[in-house]
Amino acid sequence: MSKAWGLFVLPLISTATFANSNIDGLQCKDYFQPKNWQPIADLPKGAIDIQSDNVELQGVDSAEFSGNVVISSSVMSLSAEAALIDKQQGLLNATGPLVFQDAYTLVNSTGMFANLKDYEFSLLGADYWLTQQNGHGSAEKLHATSNQVDLLNSSFTTCPGETPFWSIEASNIVMNRDSGWGETHNTVLRILDTPVVYVPYFTFPIDDRRKSGVLTPTISSSSRRGLGIAVPYYLNLAPNYDATITPRYMSKKGTQLISEFRYLTQQHQGQLAIEFLEQDDSAKQLDERYLVNWTQNSYFDENWRASVDVTNVSDDAYISDLDSQYANETDTQLYRTGQLSYLGDDWAVDLKVQNFEVLGNHTESYAVLPQLTVNHVTHNYQGFNWGLTGQISRFTNDELTVTDATRVHFEPSVSYDHNAHAWSFASNLSLMHTYYEQDGDEAFAQSQYKKSVSRTLPKLRLHGQLNLERPTNFILEQGTQTLEPQIQYLYTPKKDQSGIALYDTIKMQDDFFGLFREQRFSGVDFIAQANQFTLGATTRLFDNSNIERFNFSMGQILYLSDSAKPTAQSLESNPLDQTTQEFGSKNYNALFAAESMLHWHRRWYFSAGLQYDADEKELIQSHMTLDYRGSNKKLVQLNHHYASDVSGYEIDQIGLFSSLPIDENWQLVASYHRDLTASRSVEVFAGLQYESCCWAVRITGKRQIQTDLNQTISRDDAIFDTSFGINFVLKGLGSKSRYDASQLLRSGIFGYRRPFFLNN
Repeated sequence: MSKAWGLFVLPLISTATFANSNIDGLQCKDYFQPKNWQPIADLPKGAIDIQSDNVELQGVDSAEFSGNVVISSSVMSLSAEAALIDKQQGLLNATGPLVFQDAYTLVNSTGMFANLKDYEFSLLGADYWLTQQNGHGSAEKLHATSNQVDLLNSSFTTCPGETPFWSIEASNIVMNRDSGWGETHNTVLRILDTPVVYVPYFTFPIDDRRKSGVLTPTISSSSRRGLGIAVPYYLNLAPNYDATITPRYMSKKGTQLISEFRYLTQQHQGQLAIEFLEQDDSAKQLDERYLVNWTQNSYFDENWRASVDVTNVSDDAYISDLDSQYANETDTQLYRTGQLSYLGDDWAVDLKVQNFEVLGNHTESYAVLPQLTVNHVTHNYQGFNWGLTGQISRFTNDELTVTDATRVHFEPSVSYDHNAHAWSFASNLSLMHTYYEQDGDEAFAQSQYKKSVSRTLPKLRLHGQLNLERPTNFILEQGTQTLEPQIQYLYTPKKDQSGIALYDTIKMQDDFFGLFREQRFSGVDFIAQANQFTLGATTRLFDNSNIERFNFSMGQILYLSDSAKPTAQSLESNPLDQTTQEFGSKNYNALFAAESMLHWHRRWYFSAGLQYDADEKELIQSHMTLDYRGSNKKLVQLNHHYASDVSGYEIDQIGLFSSLPIDENWQLVASYHRDLTASRSVEVFAGLQYESCCWAVRITGKRQIQTDLNQTISRDDAIFDTSFGINFVLKGLGSKSRYDASQLLRSGIFGYRRPFFLNN
């Protein structure tokens, strides 16, 4: 028989998960995950539906049900052998075996008692499963209210099977929905049913909310740093700011303290990180070693914004020696920049202060204290675009001949552009006027630099391009081929600039796209003479889905006078020549450059490029990359790089990246780079990762050239550093541990870079 009784609505009980792990279907295909519970459709609010084989009324307010009892409400369902309900007192007593289920749990139990008025119930001899997250266990008694679940003499695990890889047993487990956290008392961690750790008390998350606590430790070993153990402690200070403090022990160096503070407001977001090592046991000649990193982006309104990026270290070798996530170990300079910007419809204004900390035995860069840049563009006035760029900069550097300088630069310009489907034309005429006030040390008076100097130069650029296309069945069926020839004329007259020092000028890349730049050097301290045509063309192949499958570009500069060639404009005589420091002593007539891409299959990608000096019949630079990105986390990349002159050295290097799944749980990642000129490896890296529903482990090993920027080491005297690391996670105990093993390939000296797809 069936009968509906008007009763109190049962509370929405949550026995939420111990962690927020996202479970992969393949990894957990054997894991029993009960379906989410759904209430009976059209059941009136505040009512319950009872079905049973037999019912016996005990007065007006009580009834006893027996035989296949099914009780349903808007928040739960219960299947039992028998149940006694007292409507007057709001009590429910059921005997089993019984099955209880709500939106969060499924429980098998021997008996249940519920107080419907106080919104609480107790289940005896409970085996429970969490239906919305991964986790299950047993309890001598499960007691739940509207906001809390208590488990007495209970166990918990996220692992499948009768003998889980790990589990915890506790005298009491409490999970509170309001706080989003749980706690355990007298807890024993078991690995493969073997007691490993006893913890009197600890807490864990049951939803997305954060809470202070210990994060997953990391264990590593390095020939330079020795055995290392890092234990992060997370501090949830407020909803919009937090901190992480990490003591890091290194057997060869000592104990380092790493701290990070993050903040987020309506207008600002940023972080402040400090790393501190009081005494380095392996480098006692050094004082306290530290790193400070501060980054912030501010958005005041739709026009005003600001940014700060400052990194400072105690010594040049700090990053390469101690390793830090706030800088790359191959960095040779650290940024110290603050900028305030205004972006209007026609005006853009930047106020910047900047200083670079140069690492190693290199000339210190100039500090910019400050620099004001103004850009104004009037669009399409009388058919032309009129623009004005103005900049005032103050430079300081006590270590160079010119110690202080003020630079004022104005550049009015006019341009005319026309764009059509089949062709385009761009022209620009500008007048560059720059004034310098320079001062220096005792050697300044005998140097070639002038105290006051000005320079005015015009610049003309004319650029035209055709856009041709045709249908083709060559290689691709129903494909499209384009041909995009382009020509550029660039003119800047010759000017004696020997009296001007170099403050923020470096040579830019001479690739195919660089052939069509307006100038060869950044900044305005040296304006290279130009009287040249640049000829170039690009052809592309698109398939019938408009995906680019192939392109090839090549270009060449034709100099109309010998004095305009790069070799005739060498800056080697300038002692402040940063281009020589960064790019070697050679100056090339970079006449020819080519780039190509082949994407013949959605998983295969090939790219290559070269720069060639046709006058000297010499290859300047080249690169090649072959990528395969398969399904199920497969990744293989083969690359080659060549440069004829980098700081006086020839670079000829091959590299291999790979990320290969062994099976559903095991993943292998590896990389290898070899210097063909020196006939030795530069970096070798390997990582092995296992991940399942309930635990994950990652083991890594690396051997790479050891860099010490506190001293000068020649290329032939390189020393190698060998290191190992291990990271172990029990899923469900507080760590979000869904790993992407290919991320490991982005660490080290050479990081993996995914090739660029025009149409992904």
